[in-house]
Amino acid sequence: MARTVWDSSVGKKTVMAVSGLIMLSYLVVHMMGNLKIFFGAGEFNEYAHWLRTVGEPFMHYEWTLWLVRIVLVVAVIAHGVSAYQLSRRDIKARPNKYVHKKPRASYATRTMRWGGIILALFIVWHLLDLTTGTVHSGGFEEGRPYQNVVDTFSTWYGNVIYIVAVLAVGMHIRHGFWSAAQTLGAGSRSRDRALKTVANVLALVLTCGFLAVPVGVMTGVVS
Repeated sequence: MARTVWDSSVGKKTVMAVSGLIMLSYLVVHMMGNLKIFFGAGEFNEYAHWLRTVGEPFMHYEWTLWLVRIVLVVAVIAHGVSAYQLSRRDIKARPNKYVHKKPRASYATRTMRWGGIILALFIVWHLLDLTTGTVHSGGFEEGRPYQNVVDTFSTWYGNVIYIVAVLAVGMHIRHGFWSAAQTLGAGSRSRDRALKTVANVLALVLTCGFLAVPVGVMTGVVS
């Protein structure tokens, strides 16, 4: 049954919708955690340490964090694979271009694929920068995330990479949330306007929330 569902276009769209909502939920929580940087190094570093001790003593050190990471990795892979396969299936279904041009889609719709690629590359860079420290500018300090974040956003390329990725996230959410709602049966003529409004608000809040951190470092509010 699982294979039958996965092989169908509806099944793949459902996987995309569910995995997308999982990642969206994470982004909301992650943004709220990021904003703690405005309360100073002590509180931000303490929050980062707390993430590694959630669930203790029942859960061992970092077990909960690794559980969250595993769920996110599965969601990202499922989202990416289903998106790619649906795209290939769509191309095979109509290999020839339309004689008449289709109505022009929104910017978010036309850039969903490129946005997804940008976000995938950004996730890799972000992990190598602030989790492993492999590509971190300056001296990466384990257990001092506040200083690591300040180091990253003290470089022009760190800001450019992050800002481009955040803008891609905003556009992706703006279209993706509404699309997920349609796939999961939440959409209707009476609810479409409300769903689109929620999608726009979510995209705006998350974009502004994530951009606040590099802007805070660039303006000296966070230093």
